[in-house]
Amino acid sequence: MNKKTKILIAVGGTGGHVFPGYNLAEHLVNEKYNVDLVTDLRGYKYIRKNTKFETFILPSSRLIQKNILTMILSSVLVFYSILRSVIFLILNRPLIIFGMGGYASFPICIAATILRIKFIIYENNLIIGKANKYLLSFANKILVSHNEVQGIPEKYEKKIIYIGNIIKKEIIEFSNKEKLIQSKEKLKVLILGGSQAAKVFGENLPLIFKECKKKGISLKIYQHCLPSQNEKIKSFYKNANIDYEIFNFSDDLINYFSKINLAITRSGSSILAELTNANIPFITIPLPSSADDHQLKNAIYYQNKNFSLLVEEKDLNNKLLNLIERIFYNNSILDKIKLNQRQYSDKNVYKNINKTLKEIIDEKN
Repeated sequence: MNKKTKILIAVGGTGGHVFPGYNLAEHLVNEKYNVDLVTDLRGYKYIRKNTKFETFILPSSRLIQKNILTMILSSVLVFYSILRSVIFLILNRPLIIFGMGGYASFPICIAATILRIKFIIYENNLIIGKANKYLLSFANKILVSHNEVQGIPEKYEKKIIYIGNIIKKEIIEFSNKEKLIQSKEKLKVLILGGSQAAKVFGENLPLIFKECKKKGISLKIYQHCLPSQNEKIKSFYKNANIDYEIFNFSDDLINYFSKINLAITRSGSSILAELTNANIPFITIPLPSSADDHQLKNAIYYQNKNFSLLVEEKDLNNKLLNLIERIFYNNSILDKIKLNQRQYSDKNVYKNINKTLKEIIDEKN
């Protein structure tokens, strides 16, 4: 492994695809690979500017099929993205490509197929994403974060390698497990709406926390929200006499992890893995409009493992208040979750990546 071994990582769209790609890029740079990262305009806003790898922006588009006109226009845009990707790969010629899922990685992987460059796809949800599903037959390997991933036909079984969740090494090493919560102890709650923030969290959760306050439940709220919601939420918490801290997008949540004993979050695979590795009990509220309802599938999986609790958005006003009240007066609920979370770790994910990459490089040589 040396600087002559060039690897390209294709990410894009939401943070759920970008952050694992970014974490992978940092790891491979430390392993002395020559790493480039390709993303689209949506994904670029999540990339830190002072990195040890170079980031390129390429256009991308998903295939929209609302009607014949949008399908034709979308097909043209996808074809243009593939053409641009072919030119990019001819000029940069990586040895191996990682496609991290999302439609922004699709053109690069198709271009790699055309140019006979080996590529690996990574799926971190419990159901294979649409872009990755289209790429199954072309991919050299299919890396998955869970053994239970649905939607991959049996004929591709030999390509599948379980590696775990590609999350920050600092979070894998972080531990919040020493201290168990005591009954009636102040609940210090971190609210996470995903990389794009959840507008509905900023609208509904403060009202629920106000009702908690009326019931004598002691709270400190750390809430992620949209910048446009800052002043309204601050004013609401001040008037309700609720201890709070507001923040906008952050890819460095570990500072908050040391302050809290409960999280309420959307159900993107990366954040669920991070909270579980950090031994932080959490309540999931899946995004109802997520593709193939993958967030609900993620949430059910973690609940079935007894790593978390689940409230669907449609039940938010009816069930969340009662759940928080139960947690406040019964310390065993969060204790049991923390104890179960201790049995899980993604500590081997980067070793698994190194092993897979070495095998592919050895095959090429």
